[in-house]
Amino acid sequence: MAPEEILPDALLERLRGRAAGYDQNNGFFHEDLEELAAAGYLKLFVPESDGGFGLGLEAVAALQQRLATAAPATALAVNMHLVWTGVAQVMAARGDISLDFVLKEAGQGEVFAFGISEAGNDSMLFDSGTVAEPLPDGGYKFTGRKIFTSLSRGWTRLGTFGKDSDARAGEGELVFGFLRRDEPGHETLSDWDTLGMRASASNTTLLHGAVVPAERIFRKLPVGPNKDLLIFAIFACFETLLAAVYTGVAQRAFTLGVENVKRRVSAKHGGRSFAQDPDIRWKVADAALAMDGIAPQISTIARDVDNLVDHGAQWFPRLVGLKSRATENARYVVDLAIRVTGGSSYFRGSEMERLYRDVLAGIFHPSNDESAHNTVANAWLGPLEELDGPLH
Repeated sequence: MAPEEILPDALLERLRGRAAGYDQNNGFFHEDLEELAAAGYLKLFVPESDGGFGLGLEAVAALQQRLATAAPATALAVNMHLVWTGVAQVMAARGDISLDFVLKEAGQGEVFAFGISEAGNDSMLFDSGTVAEPLPDGGYKFTGRKIFTSLSRGWTRLGTFGKDSDARAGEGELVFGFLRRDEPGHETLSDWDTLGMRASASNTTLLHGAVVPAERIFRKLPVGPNKDLLIFAIFACFETLLAAVYTGVAQRAFTLGVENVKRRVSAKHGGRSFAQDPDIRWKVADAALAMDGIAPQISTIARDVDNLVDHGAQWFPRLVGLKSRATENARYVVDLAIRVTGGSSYFRGSEMERLYRDVLAGIFHPSNDESAHNTVANAWLGPLEELDGPLH
């Protein structure tokens, strides 16, 4: 199906119409979530046999880009649900059905969120400060603090992980599982009062011995980087869908910028449209070139994931590079759109002003710029050598 069929213009306009209010009131996108769920949007990756659309990553990325043109914070939060369902689909396509229950439950209306990030943990998926305490029946009790939990007001299933330091000799074992919202042991703080992406309600989640039963523990991995399929699937979906969302933000800013240039007139040039100003035309063209450069990259990477292309050791550099380029590109395009729009974009309440704030969030998502460059450098140059003594 075409993106316009799943996300018709009328639906996008309703979402766009609510975005400013959510932002101003720092409110969660309850109405958007209900309407998207009713339209089947949360079932994009779910197989048709389970009531979904059965789409691949390329198609979902295109839809997320379209959604972000209307409601960036809504798209960003929904991304977290789509990441988990996308991970399940990517793994199943490669013969691992351990997360098929995620697709089935999403088909039944459950909403998944990402409870992974921790303050100060720059190892991300490869280590955790959250304690995973084993229980006699094979389940685990999780105790820790998770930050940036988008969808914090709407999830029914929280994918999280922690470290069982007593699991075996060495640095311990990372334990992944899904927590149910109707079970005790978790708390959502009201600490999301941010510059942008406000409707995402990416509040901190506290885990106070939250129990995840054995049947919902789906992975145990050693501490440190590894090539497990789960890690690949998370990177593939997380980075690609983030790139799509921020590219959608840039697309909307570009569209508004072009409209504003055509509307504005210059008294200095006898009332002629700014569309006739060579300097303004150059900026618009530069933004268009930047947009033309990133969209094919998102499609190509996503299509390669769908088609099971084996890029070997180059997969992770491609994925983190895509996210880094897309988010930086989006910031550049939005900045150009602000410049050609003029001073009206500086006023609170304008859509361009909100897009300018929303797009900045892209620099904080993993992989950040430093991590991305480190990953790419390691792929081409190998890891840094250990030094025996001080540098001279």
